[in-house]
Amino acid sequence: MASKHKLSFVDSELTNLKQNNLYRKLRYGKANASTITINNKKLVNLCSNDYLGIPTTKIQIKQLQSSSRLVSGNDESYKKLEETLAKHKSHQNCLIYPTGYMANLGAISAIAKKGDLILSDELNHASIIESCKLTDAKVSIYKHNDMQDLNKKIKQKGKNKFIITEGIFSMDGDLSPLKQITEISSKSNAITIVDDAHGDFVIGKDGKGTPDHFKVAKEVDLYMSSLSKGLGSFGGYVSSHNNVIDLCINKSKSFIYTSALPSFLVEYSFKRFQSNREKQKRKLIKNTEQLTKGLKQLGFEINSASQIIPIIVGDEKTAMEFGKFLFDNGIFAQPIRYPTVPKNQARLRISVTAWLSGTEIENSLGIFEKAFKKFYD
Repeated sequence: MASKHKLSFVDSELTNLKQNNLYRKLRYGKANASTITINNKKLVNLCSNDYLGIPTTKIQIKQLQSSSRLVSGNDESYKKLEETLAKHKSHQNCLIYPTGYMANLGAISAIAKKGDLILSDELNHASIIESCKLTDAKVSIYKHNDMQDLNKKIKQKGKNKFIITEGIFSMDGDLSPLKQITEISSKSNAITIVDDAHGDFVIGKDGKGTPDHFKVAKEVDLYMSSLSKGLGSFGGYVSSHNNVIDLCINKSKSFIYTSALPSFLVEYSFKRFQSNREKQKRKLIKNTEQLTKGLKQLGFEINSASQIIPIIVGDEKTAMEFGKFLFDNGIFAQPIRYPTVPKNQARLRISVTAWLSGTEIENSLGIFEKAFKKFYD
């Protein structure tokens, strides 16, 4: 009898995922503006994070790769973009990371330590959750956007206290009550950290983000964001006081022990930042209003206040069937399941972009009307 391969235990884990409708597999496609082509099937793309849909900027590829920025990878293009982003965030300084996930990992693990207290919203992104685990600080999870619960839990002991939240929550599309959070921070002498990956470049004056939208930008101590969503480029960044950025350069492992972003991507981000973002922002707002209004009129319960529109299904199996129905009818909108969202909170996460035309939205609403009758009536 042949002995089992020593990695055969992995098969049982995969089987368990499949039985619980939680198995994921990669789909290869080619995205182009408002559409994506998968297996020669052209679909309206309703799950892109390229919110502003800034027209493609021509770039000249020079350096492809070098090394860590602390070795020889610190191209001059970084200085220009970091100064621009620091001004964009009304902070002293900025540091670019290869991704937004790495920015969260690096900054939070560098600044918080044993003896500190971290208050983290229960629906914060996985990168924040994992970052908090790396700190050795006490982590206290407060109920989603519940200021009464936050007020209660911030009274716990901690040498330094941190409140960490997203600006726009990535799976629910709702906004963090940053005015109340910064007031609580001020009273408790806590440090406010905001991950605004989905709000940056999208809301606020000149796309300055969720804190600017609530007029509390100066009260946010540490700002983390992405260059790959609203800006449609690649990378992540942290913006804060000079001493925090200096600490990240010296202690942030996801900055120190990795290769730098290629300089052409840094240049690409800078050019996209300089583009007519306000025009694209107006188009995004118009598209979001059109799709949100249409979905509500069809009977869907929509509580989002942003370009991220979740359609809560609940059951994972039904969410998969819903996603397949949309795919078969020309819409690409991926079902989101546990552990990305809580169990039995599976959903279709709709992302609106400025790429979409009014006609594409109307046609999509026609498909959603059929879906509503199939899955809700």
